[in-house]
Amino acid sequence: QVQLVESGGGLVQAGGSLRLSCAASGSIRSINDMAWYRQAPGKQRELVAGISSGGTTNYVDSVKGRFTISIDNAKNTVFLQMNSLKPEDTGVYYCNADLKVFPDSWYVNYWGQGTQVTVSS
Repeated sequence: QVQLVESGGGLVQAGGSLRLSCAASGSIRSINDMAWYRQAPGKQRELVAGISSGGTTNYVDSVKGRFTISIDNAKNTVFLQMNSLKPEDTGVYYCNADLKVFPDSWYVNYWGQGTQVTVSS
């Protein structure tokens, strides 16, 4: 069974840092794109940062220069380093990935269960 398991969320003061991790487990053949989304209370889920299998990254404007997405291909794990956190960064952060799983030959999109990030002012 394929799973995306996030960790690293928590409560931090404004200006602080957190590092989120998302590990993909199961019979994974390959990983295409991976990304982090977040959903604040009363708002729609939004893409925060994404990384392609080739290492190309993209970020929502509000986090550029503060967040960094990276991937450890050997461990099937994606990270989100969040610095200079602001109260408006508060929300549930979800990992998302396109995975090719044995014995299939196509990619399927998966979501993690989410991890709460709360930034106090």
